Amino acid sequence: MSSLKGKNIVLGVCGSIAAYKIASLIRLLIKEEASVQVIMTPEATQFITPLTLSTLSKKPVLVDYYDPKTGEWNNHVHLGLNADLILIAPASANTLAKMANGFCDNLLTATYLSAKCPVYFAPAMDLDMWKHPATQNNLSLLASFGNIIIPPGNGELASGLVGEGRLAEPEEIVTFLQNHLNTAKPLAGKMALVTAGPTYEAIDPVRFIGNHSSGKMGYAIAEELQRLGAQVTLVSGPTHLKASEAITTIAVRSAQEMFDACDTRFDSSDIIVMSAAVADYTPKETAVEKIKKKAEDFTIELKKTTDILGTLGQRKSIQQTLVGFALETNNELAHAQDKLRRKNADFIVLNSMQDKGAGFGTDTNKITVLSPHSGIKNYDLKSKQEVAKDIGQIIVEHQQQL
Repeated sequence: MSSLKGKNIVLGVCGSIAAYKIASLIRLLIKEEASVQVIMTPEATQFITPLTLSTLSKKPVLVDYYDPKTGEWNNHVHLGLNADLILIAPASANTLAKMANGFCDNLLTATYLSAKCPVYFAPAMDLDMWKHPATQNNLSLLASFGNIIIPPGNGELASGLVGEGRLAEPEEIVTFLQNHLNTAKPLAGKMALVTAGPTYEAIDPVRFIGNHSSGKMGYAIAEELQRLGAQVTLVSGPTHLKASEAITTIAVRSAQEMFDACDTRFDSSDIIVMSAAVADYTPKETAVEKIKKKAEDFTIELKKTTDILGTLGQRKSIQQTLVGFALETNNELAHAQDKLRRKNADFIVLNSMQDKGAGFGTDTNKITVLSPHSGIKNYDLKSKQEVAKDIGQIIVEHQQQL
């Protein structure tokens, strides 16, 4: 899967003859299934038209803070904060100087100053401009802020000189982005398997045995592991939630279906997080037609479902990280410690129904993490996204020790 798939990319185009290459660059980024929002400096529109880039990106190209035709304000803060990465290509000497020194006189420079994501610069200029100490100082400043410079090519320039300063070719830029994204993340190259949500055990075509799990915790963990660079497969019970396109989602209903989906993927996974609320019992027989209400009492005979965590835990390799969940109502710590031992897990994440704001259906969670390696660690009540970050960090540290 491409590391650019599903990424929201802000592509800043500056005033340079090399802007003609951006049409090909956009096509390549779209082919990688990235979403591209183009912002042009006013000078860039003299080299390639906004209409061309808008047609290719399938989004309106932004140039100014305010569009007098629609009355719409182009919010640079929103653009900066919602981008997964910003790519300035071609990055002219003028724009490099502005961004290195905090100048903010157009929509692109304002968006850069609002960004919290990685920013990549692909410079393009003539040889003497590239080698000038001022330009090199500006590049050093930008790099010191954590920005990434995509080296220019060496060849014939618009002035007729031959040397450094050519914009890297579109294919080279895309490859650079992919390689950097793959290696810059701590779980790059890792395969992760996450379960989430409830399971529904059919009684008849209408009724089922289930639970109140919303799937929010598991989905948050899947998103966090993907953000950390892992290639994530999410096996999800019935829920209204939707994972990002970068995550492979497998929808299941019953405990058996969840086990089957996990069983075939377990051995190839480096990281396994079993956060689903799987039914412990399922009806011995499922009626093929709706059961009518007749007798005063009605008995359903149940049988145990497959213990997914326990079964797969017995074949866990030393290179795998296995995380299980325990939702308890009493004697929480003792039950979680017993589960940690029996399931052969590396970590058990304990939730207590006694903790306000934790458990099913909430947007928050309060966890205690148990491990045979690092003991017991308590965490405060947090949003499930923040809890997912804590769990992700635990997994990163464990993987780095393997």
